[in-house]
Amino acid sequence: MTDSNRGSFGSKIGLILATAGGAVGLGNVWRFPYMAGQEGGAAFILVYIGSVLLLGIPCMISEFIIGRHGASNTARAYTKLSNGTAWKWVGYLEVLTGFLITGYYAVVSGWCLQYVYASIMGELHGDPTFVANYFKEFSSDPVRPVMWTVAIFLICHFVIIHGVRGGIEKASKVMMPLLFILLLIIVVAACLLPDAGKGVEFLLKPDFGKVDRNVFLNALGQSFYSMSIGMGCICTYASYFSRQTNLFKSALQISIIDLLVAVLAGLMIFPVSPDSGPSLIFITLPNVFNHAFASLPVLGWIISLLFYVLLSVAALTSLMSLHEVNTSFFYEELKIDRKKGATIVTVSCAIIGAFCSLSLGATDKLSFFGKALFDWFDFVTGQIFLPLGGFLTCLFLGWYVPKQIVQDEFTNWGTLKGRLFGIYLFLIKFVCPVLIFLVFLNQFGVFG
Repeated sequence: MTDSNRGSFGSKIGLILATAGGAVGLGNVWRFPYMAGQEGGAAFILVYIGSVLLLGIPCMISEFIIGRHGASNTARAYTKLSNGTAWKWVGYLEVLTGFLITGYYAVVSGWCLQYVYASIMGELHGDPTFVANYFKEFSSDPVRPVMWTVAIFLICHFVIIHGVRGGIEKASKVMMPLLFILLLIIVVAACLLPDAGKGVEFLLKPDFGKVDRNVFLNALGQSFYSMSIGMGCICTYASYFSRQTNLFKSALQISIIDLLVAVLAGLMIFPVSPDSGPSLIFITLPNVFNHAFASLPVLGWIISLLFYVLLSVAALTSLMSLHEVNTSFFYEELKIDRKKGATIVTVSCAIIGAFCSLSLGATDKLSFFGKALFDWFDFVTGQIFLPLGGFLTCLFLGWYVPKQIVQDEFTNWGTLKGRLFGIYLFLIKFVCPVLIFLVFLNQFGVFG
């Protein structure tokens, strides 16, 4: 497989929607709104925007540069820029991280599909105890979660085997507008509920009295993880960019889309429930839908269905980008065709997903040192591999890669003015590594 027939994005809008789809995921729905509401509302959002400018966008541009320059899978792109030195292992780390995340992220993505089915069949109606037990019984079932994990992998596989333009770009042009349409419909419905104004106020009213060290650290962490840094997705998609793609402008546009989805998700959720995490999605919200639309059960059924379709779309766009990281690695490194590379990823990650799913209650033989296998995958990738990959990427591009190469990519070989290049390079060399290290320490409670 030569670089010339790898494929590329066919349009600017396709490039932006596909890459934004890789960044937008379940965390935008179940983590960002809760953090914003608890940590100062609009004040947190302002801190978050500052964090994106200081950390998220520079890190995304760095992976853009490496990916486009390498015009190959993430591991090979780092190898090319590192001239085969030890820095190449950063690329392999990102591929490994993406591979492991693909396996367990598909489990939660499969839950979303199950809840689409459950919404259609009217299985989520009942009192709070019933809904909580429904999720507990489903997630610990040895068969159904695995079945839905395999199902979402097959959908993803179908997209990936059709290539960059015919698969990823075409699907993204449908799914990302659909995501926004569903978001807006549910936001309107949620904001029309009684007392919805209190929820909106909780999310958006600025409370600068809550802004402290922890708020800054949490905002930095959210900006880092929300942009899909360190898992190969950004680097891999950038390898399909053209030489005319404005990397800074693209990173800015993707960041705006990511933020917009997160804020809309907050407006969708907080009028009904200030909660977070999987419990929000699969336990709290079904109860809220049942209660809030008790007098209009048909509308409640429609909103519940649309919500879980929205979640499935968000999960799928992220899963596609993770799948592509590994597919491009296998088919290029093993010199096989795309379909065979995608099959290796689908089968192996589905097996990982099955074991992760079974560890959540179906058996206690997949728990180690008090943690289920699923939680170990989440811990190792999220708290160790991702920050490590982002940290090393900043050092690699800021201190090892020749400045002229970085500047040429940033300015599209002098065709762009690149006034912000000096600021970007300063951030990558001196600021971003420190911020990522602080995020890493904060995860382990070093700052209390």
